[in-house]
Amino acid sequence: VCGALNVTVSPGPVVDYLEGENATLLCHVSQKRRKDSLLAVRWFFARPDSQEALMVKMTKLRVVQYYGNFSRSAYRQRLRLLEKRRGTLYTLSVLTLQPADQGHYVCKVQEISKHRNKWTAWSNGSSGTEMRDLYVYAVLVCCVGILSVLLFTLTIIWQSVFSKRKSRVRHYLVKCPQNSSGETVTSVTSLAPLQPKKGKRRKEKVDVPPAVPAK
Repeated sequence: VCGALNVTVSPGPVVDYLEGENATLLCHVSQKRRKDSLLAVRWFFARPDSQEALMVKMTKLRVVQYYGNFSRSAYRQRLRLLEKRRGTLYTLSVLTLQPADQGHYVCKVQEISKHRNKWTAWSNGSSGTEMRDLYVYAVLVCCVGILSVLLFTLTIIWQSVFSKRKSRVRHYLVKCPQNSSGETVTSVTSLAPLQPKKGKRRKEKVDVPPAVPAK
């Protein structure tokens, strides 16, 4: 290999999709060394806890081949590798996304041409992107939203209960419990001192002796 191709994958470096959607990754190729050369395009896939595995390949003769578990019919029906522009743009489509499709996708391109009746690799290049399933993040965001609403509701309820208790304490400061006669007596009726009641003076009757008749 004498040089490097300029390979770029888009969208990237991270792309988010919802479960069930169709994802399309673009592999752009430029700076070929020879005009008559052909390109072999390979897509690799790696989960966070595993190594890269070859998914699908388009040979220099534009024949699509599937590898490993991706050669099963369940995967083949969901994978599409196409050449959109001759020698410059290739697309990988993953249909009906599933949680297992989350991971790192890498496009590796090799430039090949015949030299002295032998196929020779002149250059190669690679680029990748990470695909995430937004279903997990949507669930997390939803849970956070629900928790926020619950906390807000609990705060309102607590403030309401606290204010009611406060008002009851004020009420008890004004009114006392019932006395033995069953009447409710206020603790403070008036701050003014009690004035003695003015009683009416009764005029005492003076016993007047009877008059003595004159002789």
